[in-house]
Amino acid sequence: MRLSEFQFILPPALIAQHPVENREDARLMVVHKDTGKIEHKVFKDVLDYFEAGDTFVLNDTKVFAAKIYGHKEKTQSMIEVFLLRELNSEVHLWDALVDPARKIRVGNKLYFGNDELVAEVLDNTTSRGRTLKFLFDGATEELYKIINQLGESPLPKQIKRKVEPTDQERYQTIYAKHTGSIVAPMAGLHFTPHLLKFLEIQGINIAYITLHIGLGTLLSIDVEDFTKHKINAENFQINSETAQLVNKTIANNQQICMVGTSTAKAIESSVSMASQLKPTAGWTNKFIFPEYKFKIGTSLITNFHLPKSTLMMNAAAFAGYELTMQAYQTAIKEKYRFFTYGDAMLII
Repeated sequence: MRLSEFQFILPPALIAQHPVENREDARLMVVHKDTGKIEHKVFKDVLDYFEAGDTFVLNDTKVFAAKIYGHKEKTQSMIEVFLLRELNSEVHLWDALVDPARKIRVGNKLYFGNDELVAEVLDNTTSRGRTLKFLFDGATEELYKIINQLGESPLPKQIKRKVEPTDQERYQTIYAKHTGSIVAPMAGLHFTPHLLKFLEIQGINIAYITLHIGLGTLLSIDVEDFTKHKINAENFQINSETAQLVNKTIANNQQICMVGTSTAKAIESSVSMASQLKPTAGWTNKFIFPEYKFKIGTSLITNFHLPKSTLMMNAAAFAGYELTMQAYQTAIKEKYRFFTYGDAMLII
């Protein structure tokens, strides 16, 4: 397959700029892999497609306020710093993008807030990339707290508005626990405490993995032979409790619903030779696209993604290319909302 086969015309007006008022009231397209049937529901109707003993697996990563603004020493010119990931927690070493990059050189010190946070530029990594060392004596948790106070939610560039106070809550799942993402796990944004409670009442298991989503997830593919595209590695963890629950569900021949492509990536990066889920802590750069054969998940919840994106390819690998393209054309015709704050699709 070629990259151009994943192109489609997406009207800009369908890229959601704000979330719906109530998370679980987003629309839900239900796509049946076996028959090709497509249904139109709302997200809370997801309960109707599962029963006691099934397992939902969710990504409990937490987005931090990765965009912070400061100034260089001896000048008040504004500098934007996009923190990508922590490289070393003991010495507070970070990988970051800076803008304007031409003004930021090795050895410069950057000041944030009322100068309560200072970083030194140690190295150039790419044209805009820099390695920063925060001159901070506290623990990583304390540093994150200050970053979250000074920074703003790192909304994708396709959301063409200024960050609003409500984004701090809405660009985050309600079950976010482990800090480290700069991209929200989109499919998880639709869950509410009410919906999770009803899953529990219905006897459906809820398990968590952690995968810290990086900027590479949103980067465009620039090669027609997309198999040559390199995915940036992302840190993930699957604990023994989740592995045991998933494997028990497999043994009972019941459904395992992967909530989001990040969850699917983590699970598929930790499969044993016996097609069991293994406890794992490490990094993955797994790139899932058709005709990949999923080993564990039986259903997938995902948002509607942008043309030619790795996220769309992941969904197409699960549903099948033809059915995915049909579903996306239906979504455009029915004016579903796309991308981060958009509507959802259940592939079952």
